Amino acid sequence: MWQDPIVAETRALRDEYARQFNYDINDIFKDLMVKQAAHPERVVAFPPRKLTVSAVVTQKSASADAPTSRD
Repeated sequence: MWQDPIVAETRALRDEYARQFNYDINDIFKDLMVKQAAHPERVVAFPPRKLTVSAVVTQKSASADAPTSRD
């Protein structure tokens, strides 16, 4: 089976990074937050999206279809 060399390299780097933290997701998260705080100019924050009519209708119909837990 053919393997993409870029995907293989990315997975190897990800594994190497996770191994540094003994695959502990909490420690990985803390490290990423420290790196993010060191470079706040690189963090992108988008303004909240305005809901469109179709999104509002979809949300209302989804909540109407949701089962209720009334006794």
